Parts: sequence; C-alpha cells; structure tokens
Amino acid sequence: MASIDITATEEWAALAHHARELRADGVHLRDLFAADAGRAEQFTSTLGDLVVDWSRQLVTRETVGLLEALAERAGVRERVRAMLAGEPVNVTEGRPALHTALRGPPDARVRIDGADVAPMVIAELARMGRFARAVRAGERLGSTGRPITAVVSIGIGGSHLGPAMACEALADRGRAGVDVRFVSNIDPSDLAAALNGLDPAATLFVVVSKSFATPETLANAAAARAWTAAALGDQAAVGHFAAVTAEPDRAVGFGIAAEDTFAMWDWVGGRFSLASASGLALMVAVGEEPFTEMLAGMRSTDEHLAAPMSAPVLLGLLAVWNRNFLGMPTRAVLPYSHRLRLFPTFLQQLEMESNGKRVNLDGEAVACDTAPIVWGAAGTDCQHSFHQLLHQGTTAVPADFIVFARPDADTAGTPDAGKRHEALVANCFAQAAALAFGADSDDPHRVLPGNRPSTVIMAPELTPSALGQLVALYEHQAVVQGAVWGINSFDQYGVEQGKHLADAIVEDLDTGAARPGSGLAPSTAALLTRYRHLRGI
Repeated sequence: MASIDITATEEWAALAHHARELRADGVHLRDLFAADAGRAEQFTSTLGDLVVDWSRQLVTRETVGLLEALAERAGVRERVRAMLAGEPVNVTEGRPALHTALRGPPDARVRIDGADVAPMVIAELARMGRFARAVRAGERLGSTGRPITAVVSIGIGGSHLGPAMACEALADRGRAGVDVRFVSNIDPSDLAAALNGLDPAATLFVVVSKSFATPETLANAAAARAWTAAALGDQAAVGHFAAVTAEPDRAVGFGIAAEDTFAMWDWVGGRFSLASASGLALMVAVGEEPFTEMLAGMRSTDEHLAAPMSAPVLLGLLAVWNRNFLGMPTRAVLPYSHRLRLFPTFLQQLEMESNGKRVNLDGEAVACDTAPIVWGAAGTDCQHSFHQLLHQGTTAVPADFIVFARPDADTAGTPDAGKRHEALVANCFAQAAALAFGADSDDPHRVLPGNRPSTVIMAPELTPSALGQLVALYEHQAVVQGAVWGINSFDQYGVEQGKHLADAIVEDLDTGAARPGSGLAPSTAALLTRYRHLRGI
C-alpha cells in the first residue's frame, strides 16, 4: 500500500492557505457564533446514543469542505475499506487490522488465510461466556474445591488499559462476591497491592499476552504462580491460571491448561483488543450480557465508519486540522465522569502508540507532524489541576469533553446525587464555554482570551453500549488520522526496541558492570555503578 506526500498536494496547500486567512482575519469563535445563529445545531453530529457537538472547533463550512477534499486525496475511504475487508493494512508486519471483526455481525464475510473470521470470533466469545458464567455462579472451583471469588488479570499496554478502564467504567454492573483486579507494572508493588487480602485457594489469574513473551507480564505471572504454589503446592497452582494469547503453546508450556487458554489473534493489535478475549476479566466482572451490549455499541459505530463525513471521520479530520494547520501539539480528553477517569490513559496508548510515527508507509520521513500528545483527567478534579493553563496559558490545547445526562444508576441512594450530577454537567458546559468565548476584564490577570477549540460528546448514561460507542469512535479517529498522514497505525516498533535494551541491561545489573561488547552507552554504564552503590551491593 503506497503512500503519497499529502503535504505536497493542492488540498493540503488549500487548507494551509485557509488557516492563514483565518489567523490574519482574527477570526474568533465569538464571531462565528454571532454570524450564524444555527451554528450549534448545524455543527453537531449524532452517532447512536452519542451527541457530538463540534461547534466550538475553530472551523467554518469552508474548512469542513476543504478537510473532506483532503480526506479524499489521502485515500481515507480506501484505507478504511481495506481495513474492514481484512486486507494487510499493517504493511510492516503483513497483517490485517481486523478489530472491527471482533464485534461484527454473525453473518459478516471476512476471510483470513481462506477462513471466515466470524465463526472463530463467535466460538471464542461463547467460550468466554461459559467461563465467566462459571466464575460468577461459584461453579469454577480452585484446587481445594472452593469457589473462585477473586480474578486477577495480568497484562500490560493494550492487554491491560482497555479492560481495566472498562471494568471501572461499568463498575455498577459488577457482582458482589467476585473481586476483579488488574496488574500491569513490573514494579513488585503493583502485584503486592493486587494480592493484598486475597486467598490463594479462591484466586484465579488471567495472563493476557498476545505473544506470551512480554517480559513484564511473564514476570508478574511467574510471581503470581510462586505465590499460589507456596500456599497450595506446585501441581495445585495450575488450576488457578487461565491465559489469553495468540501463542497457546507458550501458555501451555508455562503450565496453563489448554482448555483455559483463550485466543487472541495476530490480526488484532493489543490497543484495539478490548472486544476480544483480552476482556475476559471484564466479562467476569460485569457479566456476559453487558459485555455483549458493549460489543453492540462498538458495532453501531463501526457501521458509520465507511460514510465519507461520518462523526468518526469528521473528528479524525478535525484532529488533523488542529495538529497540522492550527499548530496545536497536544489534545486534552476530559471525561466529566468519575468512572471514566482511566479513559484518557487508555486513549494515550490508542492514539500515541498508533500514530506516534515518523515515517510513512514506504519508510520515508513524513513531511508533517503526526500524533498530538494526548493527556487529560476527570472533571471536576482537573479544573483544580490544569485548567488554569487551558484558559490562560500560552499554549492553546484542543479539548474533548465527555459527559452523561443521567447519573450512574447505583448513585440513586447517595444524598443529593441528582443535584450534584447537575452541578457536574454545569461545570462541563461552563468549561467548554469559557474556553471558546473567554472573559473580558479591566484587570489583565482576569482576562481569558477564549478561542480555544473543544468538542462536547454527550450520551444519556454511561451504559455498556455507550462505552462501546465511545471506544470505537476514538479507535476510528486514530485510523483516519493515520490514513491522512500516510503512516502505519498498527505497529509499534519504538516500544519493542526499549524492551530489547532493558533485557540487555538486566544482565548487566546482575553483574554490576557493563559486559564486554554489550554496547551500552557510557552514561548507562555510569548509572549501573551508581545503582549498585545505592543498593549497597
């Protein structure tokens, strides 16, 4: 799949000229709304349960038309069609990127190596359901005959961030008696905290690793097995582990029974794998029905992706506009929902690992900036943290606000829950308005310049379906951006290089000095010496 230099096209030049004109004319969001009484309505999209208000983005109708032309020239529709059809859009690894098939309709006809994908996905989802039902019903027993009451999911990156985020987002769907926890960091404190208060005889570990070779995950899995074996014995520990992997033989070699090993296919990237068996612990936590509802929400968003200027395509193009033409290098994601507080962290990996690339599909240097830096936190906490910079700092930061019309269902018994939720929503709307329109004052310290773009995404309630729609919306935005930039959104070689270096340094930490020929930089060798001194070894 060849790439063009999108920056050398007439469409790119037209957008650059348009951006210069807007700046020269001093166009402000206040003026755009004053000149167009219908702007709020006309610059709002609907997508399933989601209302996407992008009227506070620094765009005009002309901007939108120019962005559509850019997408056409960049071949966004062709790239999306190729992805949905199972073509090898992950060109560096020669693989498809078929995360949409994980939640596709049962009659979908996508073939990989001559085999229909849908039956494989349906069969694995059924296996997950049986496993989850057994644990939730107290029918999955440990080696001593006691029911499993705690599940610890061990993974990292895409094998961790999505399921952990979704488990917290849907916590009101959980079941008392099944304690689901997540471990990712190789720092032993993470595993120690997860194991605190658990009984080995009633604990089951789910080891999630696509390659079943990820160092952090295997180190934590080995430590968890040692913890279990110390209490129950080596042979008994085997029944307290399940695995999710694309390398089942490695999981069996680790000591996990084949019947407790679930498939993660190599045509699904980890950061796109929430809908796969990576979400096994999530299904245990929330139940099979909510998990299925989440998949249906994802599918409803998938069905809009192929349309030329659907909400996922539009938002992806707006991100390109802000990054490349308005010169805004970061993007804040601000969920006004305590249960979605891990969503910005999930999106950091989804977007920056996907599009943090410096060469195009042909391996040539890109001629423009690619992925913005994604960051954020939950409102209203973030208002008392970094919103000062958003409003009055010297760097303009586009923001996504996410909010729900109704409070979480399980807050009904909390005093004044309805009123406090209204205060939460009011704060969200107020922050978006203040960023857009600013505030005048005779005191320069109180002036807010405004004209800082944002999008407000609202849904009736944080349901499994709404969560699925949100996740798919951001997945597709990342793909659209990557298609415009002509990069591969589906590999992550930068991450893998760091792992190789760490493996080499571990050996040197054991010996206390850089091994001959290890190739370590002098600065790293000096750190080894200082480390051993601080350790007292």
